[in-house]
Amino acid sequence: MSDALLILNAGSSSLKFSVFLDDDEPVLLLRGQLEELSTHPRFTARNAAGDVVGRREWVGGTKLGHETAIEFLFEWGRSGVLGQHRIAAVGHRVVHGGVEFTNPVLIDPQILLKLEELVPLAPLHQPHNVAAIKAVARHAPQLPQVACFDTSFHRNQPSLAQAFALPRRYAEQGVLRYGFHGLSYEYIASRLSQLDRPTALGRTVVAHLGNGASMCALRAGRSIATTMSFTPIDGLPMGTRCGAIDPGVLFHLMKKGMDLPALEKLLYYESGLLGVSAISSDVRTLLASSASEAAEALDLFVYRCGRELGSLAAALGGIDSLVFTGGIGENAAPIRARICRDAQWLGLELDEDANLRGGPRLSCAGSRVTAWVVPTNEELMIALHTQRLLATKTATSANSSTFT
Repeated sequence: MSDALLILNAGSSSLKFSVFLDDDEPVLLLRGQLEELSTHPRFTARNAAGDVVGRREWVGGTKLGHETAIEFLFEWGRSGVLGQHRIAAVGHRVVHGGVEFTNPVLIDPQILLKLEELVPLAPLHQPHNVAAIKAVARHAPQLPQVACFDTSFHRNQPSLAQAFALPRRYAEQGVLRYGFHGLSYEYIASRLSQLDRPTALGRTVVAHLGNGASMCALRAGRSIATTMSFTPIDGLPMGTRCGAIDPGVLFHLMKKGMDLPALEKLLYYESGLLGVSAISSDVRTLLASSASEAAEALDLFVYRCGRELGSLAAALGGIDSLVFTGGIGENAAPIRARICRDAQWLGLELDEDANLRGGPRLSCAGSRVTAWVVPTNEELMIALHTQRLLATKTATSANSSTFT
């Protein structure tokens, strides 16, 4: 029986999972998700080749919750394709690590309490991350669990890049620019040397463009500045999030009678591409639409990407390369092309054919600034961290759970 690593990413209404063979470098066995946990739960699992190996749909109105979803996942594993594997550890994506957590950590009761204390910093994400950790602990109390933070990669940024121009006491209370998508940026940074050594050693802006979107300035693979800040709502407009906004707009809406729950709903779920287009939060749908509102939403997204690119290039003192990743960055050639064309002033010359092919290199041979597409793999990054921390803990049959 071989060891495996279970990787969990718990959202408000979903539970994404991956299982990796605990080899010298983790090898993907399968991935999938349980979605719409509280309304119309559905489960899908695929093997490394993309073939469906598990599927189930519950009656509408069924409420699973994270604990029941995790119980189902373990039970499905016992009777399914993972019957010959033993779970050695569980790695979790945790959105917020606050000031303290600059690296992944093995979770114990004290760590769990600290993660709960960070809920006010990420109220729409952290509670669900914590709920998944607790659910696994109830199912298998001795199973090692590792927390990997979306903020950790940015914690070594220059202090100026982390500061707000607020009274100093608020920074002392943890009101800082944390940044997010750190696991994605960490993975991309680890891949750059295999892609292009000058890019790995130089000044790079990575554009993680998806339903959640941000950009990050790297110098020799280290985070220098990023567009998200205290929360994942700042920076670029996203699928349903507004991105950067004048706080005066919020004062205005509150004076007009909008309360805090309505404001959160507006900024997180009703804005961004969805809000501007009034059609969809999905770039694929907007690209296929002939509506002027769809075009305007994409225009705004591209424009804001260009503005943030200029800002991050300034933070780096210049730019040597631009890297696209995330669902939009990896798959939406028209969006990549528009962002690259707008960056001609930086010295980027787009190879149109290479962009249509999906790269990996998108720029012309003589381009002073290179452009690339690099698929991200946050799950593998979590698996690597989990594997490394697991190696520090003596593995015994008492601290593992089996699918058999």
